[in-house]
Amino acid sequence: MDKKKFAFDKINFILLAAGMIIVIIGFLLMMGPGTTETAFEPDIFSVRRIKVAPLICFFGFVFMIYGILRKPKDKN
Repeated sequence: MDKKKFAFDKINFILLAAGMIIVIIGFLLMMGPGTTETAFEPDIFSVRRIKVAPLICFFGFVFMIYGILRKPKDKN
């Protein structure tokens, strides 16, 4: 039976899913209480929210780009 050739294989989809999970974790780390008109929240300037979380999101996006650009190996 003729097998169709797809642009992505199973590994590509796994890499894309892992990258998306890493990005979601980065956005979850950015969450927290915000400053209101009545109270100032100094946690908005925490290292986790302004340095660590964006870096994790960046690596997640890089991981997803690698998952898209990775060429599947031929099984002929």
